[in-house]
Parts: sequence; C-alpha cells; structure tokens
Amino acid sequence: MTDAAPRRGRGRPTRTQTEAAPATRDRILEAAREEFSERGYEKTSIRGIARSAGVDSALVHHYFGTKEQVFEAAVEGAMAPALGAPDTIVEGPLDGVGERLTRFFLGVWENPTSRTPLLAIVRSAVNNDTAAAVFRRLVAAQLLRRVAGRLDAPDAELRVELAAAQLVGVAMLRHVIKVEPLASVDLERIVAKVAPVVQGHLTNP
Repeated sequence: MTDAAPRRGRGRPTRTQTEAAPATRDRILEAAREEFSERGYEKTSIRGIARSAGVDSALVHHYFGTKEQVFEAAVEGAMAPALGAPDTIVEGPLDGVGERLTRFFLGVWENPTSRTPLLAIVRSAVNNDTAAAVFRRLVAAQLLRRVAGRLDAPDAELRVELAAAQLVGVAMLRHVIKVEPLASVDLERIVAKVAPVVQGHLTNP
C-alpha cells in the first residue's frame, strides 16, 4: 500500500500556482488596477480581482494579503515612474526645477499607459478613506519628502505640497473633469504657464 500524497491545506495555493510567479503576480496587479478603475475601492473585492486575473482568491491573499495591501501594491506599480523621478527632477540648477517637475508630472498623465491606472488610484482615494491613506502614505514617503529634502528651505515640505497641489489640480481638470479649453490645449502651452507658478512655490522667498 502506497502512502497517500500530502493534502494541501484549504485555501493554500498549489505548488504549480506559486511557481508561476512573477507572471501570475503581475497578472493579479493588472487585474487589480482594472477592478479599482472600474468599480472604485469600496466595490472592489479580492474575489473579483482573482476572477479577473483567472486565479483563486487564495493566491491573491498569498501574494498580497488584504485588499488594502493589494491596493498599495497597485498604486506603487502604477506610480513607479513618478516615484523614481525626484533625483532627476532636482538635478541641475534650482532655478529650473519648476519646469522640470511640471513637465515630468504632466507628462506622466499625458501617457495613456500610465494615465489609466493613475485615474483609478485618484478616484479610489477621493471616495474612500482607506484608499486615501494608502495613497497619501506612499506619495508622502516616496515622492514629496524626497523632493523636499533637496530644497534648502525651512518650509520645504509645505513648498513641495503646494507645488503638488498645483499640478494635481491641473491634471484633474484636464483629464478627469475635462474642462475646456484646458482639456484640449497643447501641453507645451500648459507647461509654459504653470511652470513659473510651481517654481515660485518651490524657491521664492
């Protein structure tokens, strides 16, 4: 009589499933971004993400844990270009940092590939306190404070937050609310008008 194969604990992913990483993990993240985009944070569920990704719910929990942790991973992945940008933005003379920051930030929104997940993230953060806290924690820790750390000013964090508010407002009106003519005007015209204001927030006395 042969020994029976060890039973897999209920809800645990199979060896085949876990060995499929990182492709499976990426597929789950992509599905999560789509679900958060279409349904918002509150109406999105782990089960729905799993169904969209074509995996078992246990596998989503295995890789990410809670829905909040899935959301945070989705946010971080979608904002990876922006979160890695501060070093490039602050290189060079500070008198040009406003234009570099404006051009970069608005450029991320102009790209359809990065704009879609960003829209999902912003909509979720606006409508849900948990999603807002995740978004705020990630952006504050990895983006705003890194830029502020390179400004020689006692109120550096406030300066960066005011600059960010200016840029987020432009992005929201252009891509979410779609106010005309802002929604259709050429990006270079927007940069030319907004960059000096951002520069003032960052470096003016």
